[in-house]
Amino acid sequence: MTCRRIACVLAAAALAAASWCAPLRAADGRTLSCPPSRRPVDFSDSAGRISEEMLAAFRAMVAADPRTAPVTNAVTRNSVKDLTVDLRMVTAHDGAFSHPIKTGSVTDQRASGRCWLFAGFNILRPRILKQYNLADFEFSQNYSFFWDKLEKANLFLEGILRTLDRRLDDRHIAWLLKTPFPDGGQWNMVVDLVARYGLVPRDVMPDTKHSSGTAELNGIVSLLLRKNAARLRALNAEGKSLEELRGAKVAMLADIYRILCYHFGEPPAAFSWRYKSKDDKLSEMKTYTPKSFYREFVGVDLGEYLLFYSCPAHAFGRLYRIEFDRDVSDAKDMTFVNVPMETLKSMVLKQILAEEPVWFGSDVGQEHFRDSGILRPGIHAIGALLGIDLGMTKAERVLYRASNPTHAMVLMGVDLAGDKPVKWRVENSWGAQRGDKGYLMMYDDWFDEYLYAALVHAKHVPEDIKALFDGEPVVLPPWDPMYDGLR
Repeated sequence: MTCRRIACVLAAAALAAASWCAPLRAADGRTLSCPPSRRPVDFSDSAGRISEEMLAAFRAMVAADPRTAPVTNAVTRNSVKDLTVDLRMVTAHDGAFSHPIKTGSVTDQRASGRCWLFAGFNILRPRILKQYNLADFEFSQNYSFFWDKLEKANLFLEGILRTLDRRLDDRHIAWLLKTPFPDGGQWNMVVDLVARYGLVPRDVMPDTKHSSGTAELNGIVSLLLRKNAARLRALNAEGKSLEELRGAKVAMLADIYRILCYHFGEPPAAFSWRYKSKDDKLSEMKTYTPKSFYREFVGVDLGEYLLFYSCPAHAFGRLYRIEFDRDVSDAKDMTFVNVPMETLKSMVLKQILAEEPVWFGSDVGQEHFRDSGILRPGIHAIGALLGIDLGMTKAERVLYRASNPTHAMVLMGVDLAGDKPVKWRVENSWGAQRGDKGYLMMYDDWFDEYLYAALVHAKHVPEDIKALFDGEPVVLPPWDPMYDGLR
């Protein structure tokens, strides 16, 4: 079969493809009506099936390709990413930075989705290390994570209470039930947790096995929360009042508080603490509450930081709010202004040159050579090896769920050529064994393609852009690609 004939068969197969939506069914098995966009697709037409002619064309295509044997031999025995590292990029890489920011030792979130919390605390560390002349310091991520988990359980149950009038197959309820007890979060959650619960040093409430590896706990509590959701909806069907339902919710939260204490330890209401400076001077032992420790030892107004996105899937120059993107039930959802990349980058660069770290969210799994910590487009030539074109625009990657912000880290420096960034120094929270002693090196074109969010202090934001935060936000649903909790 000729190449042209093969192409025709493949094109016909592509044209025959159709979207599908399964019919909705009631508990008694009745088929429920769908809106036009969700009606079942009739697959009885054989034109859409994989035909013998199509398979013959596929076989001929593979047989005619001289690369089939060597590529098959290589790929069946090796990781595709290992095979496709561009050695020229690796050897040309320069690990130096013209404007680094000093900080403490690299942190490690281990097998948990707490990157947003680690990154949030890591932007505070350089100021504290300098002010108190400390060799190193860490906040207790376990302490804040305990309260995050309790608040998220409450938020889930409140979500169930506020959707009691909806069918169980409603998209909001389906979204709630899919991940009732997630690890991931956003900057607004750092702000709300600190405001409500304060902070404590790491040695006051260190990590445990389960705060460092959350899979088992998340599975147990997720099952319990789903059971609780069923119970609340059943009580509502029995005619119980909202006050009675909230009473039942309190008992449910008491169980979860106890379970969190078993796994994380109970957070201290007060603690005694002192520190030693780099010149071995020991401070006075003092007693703090978590809130008084934050006020006295940190004293940073987190509300002065503004969150920006650069996501071409949404209009620029607008204020957005993502529904349900919070952990504290009575707090505000995550709100951000979406700006063009050149605007975002100029503000970020200004903050870095002022020696102030930048919290950011990106899709860290994309074009990342993990052995060396290099983030650079083209570092893995997967398309060239497999004979496919994987190129998409940034907007297409977002809209078609190929990319979204998955991980929060901290920019801790930049390497400039003149006044233009070449690459950015990234403090990660995967321990010192990953990347370059725990740091990643993000090239500027990777910044453009895969960085979505950055936190900028108000003093570095132009007044006309700052004014956008006073507008009425466009409300996005919780299943918007930009919701995805950073992990």
